[in-house]
Amino acid sequence: MSTLKYILALAVMVFAFNSCEKDDICVDGDTPLLVIRFYDATITTDLKAPSNLQVKGLLDTGEYGDIITNTSTDSIQIPLRIDGLSTTYNLSINATTDAENANEDVLVFDYATKEVFISRACGYVVNYEELSDELTTDTDNWIKNIEITNTTVEDQTTAHVKIFH
Repeated sequence: MSTLKYILALAVMVFAFNSCEKDDICVDGDTPLLVIRFYDATITTDLKAPSNLQVKGLLDTGEYGDIITNTSTDSIQIPLRIDGLSTTYNLSINATTDAENANEDVLVFDYATKEVFISRACGYVVNYEELSDELTTDTDNWIKNIEITNTTVEDQTTAHVKIFH
């Protein structure tokens, strides 16, 4: 009788361990960021970092919140909103502590969103399709031209937008 109890206990343990699943760890579950590269407006193949770049995103309150402050790089990654179909940014150059010297341009990205199921651990991510841009024109735009090189944002490995200045 004790052998039967041993076999029954062993069978219960085998079934219990076989029904367990591996721990789900999310590795690839991030909504991609928009990758922007900055180029020289006169020699359009040359990368050119804007001086003291500051990027602010328009918040629900109608105010702008800092995303990138005072950097000089030829490439940035910025988030697009997942709760709407557009994201508005204020991109400023020469944005030091003296705000009078800053040159601000307002740029709006429009897109369609597409939810993609990754896994149980990661859930859904949002990809963006049909990316387009609209630059608010003023008397001294530092952004001379914008080129959308990839209208679908589903990874962060290549640039989606070229800004010429």
